[in-house]
Amino acid sequence: MADLPQDLRNALDVALASVPAAQLTSTFQRLSTRYREEQAATSPIMASPADVITYSAYRMPATFAAVRSTLEQAALQLPDFAPAKQLDIGGGTGSAVWAATDVWPSLAQVTVLEQVPEAIALGKKLAANAESPAVRATTWTTGRLDQSTFDSADLVTVSYVLSELSPTQQQDLVKQLAAQQGLVALIEPGTPGGYERIVAARDQLIAAGHSVIAPCPHDLACPIPRGRDWCHFTSRVNRSAVHRRTKGAELGFEDEKFSYVVTSPTLRGQAANRVLRHPQQRKGLVSLRLCTDTGELREEIVSKRQGPLYRAARNTDFGDPWPT
Repeated sequence: MADLPQDLRNALDVALASVPAAQLTSTFQRLSTRYREEQAATSPIMASPADVITYSAYRMPATFAAVRSTLEQAALQLPDFAPAKQLDIGGGTGSAVWAATDVWPSLAQVTVLEQVPEAIALGKKLAANAESPAVRATTWTTGRLDQSTFDSADLVTVSYVLSELSPTQQQDLVKQLAAQQGLVALIEPGTPGGYERIVAARDQLIAAGHSVIAPCPHDLACPIPRGRDWCHFTSRVNRSAVHRRTKGAELGFEDEKFSYVVTSPTLRGQAANRVLRHPQQRKGLVSLRLCTDTGELREEIVSKRQGPLYRAARNTDFGDPWPT
């Protein structure tokens, strides 16, 4: 179960305290519809102070969880990687900054590029309360993604951004990412459209000389049948009281589905296999749906007779690496 760091949760509660619940709910309905449509936007999803504060209430927990899960998988494959500098492109109110510093406390210099001034203002306010010195010292830069060039960084994060760009703009952005020498992490919604954007970016990055760190255990073509299935993962998110009120939800959690790819032109480290579905457990058996290092999909059945491997399979989750 993913949860926001307590210092971020406290800062969000303070920021949201003065906003009427009815305003949060009505703005959420409009933003949620636009977010689900996943159409290239001629203007940012967050267009007003009300949009920004509402977006932070219902999307920061989910975005934090998806980005943190993504970076955690990369960290598993790169145990010696200790980035010092992060660039967060289209960073909104800073979810990816909080997630990255939670995974890699080595981060010391963080820059967020964002085109909505109100998002930057709220991001700064939230960051001012952070326990992490890197989060507190974040540099916030105003700029359009299709009109900006980027400085190099050890870690570059781009989360829930590609859907706001046209296909040509997406390709132009990924071309700039391909020139980075650090780790590049792209996260999109776990929908067929989000997966297609990730696959296109993955192919472009590999063609430019990058190698996939996660989730793929190979640099070959994605073996998932296009148009019939899509690669995505899930992170369960705790909902705060404000989060539930904003969404009109009753459950204390939600499942954030996301697609992602992490690549590097210099670092190497891949899982042997990746678990693509929730493991199916039956009496004495665990069934795993795997993407393998040979670029194929495979079902693996692990039985109780296999002892330690069976115990490992029972503790394996959707999205985890799996040994050969």
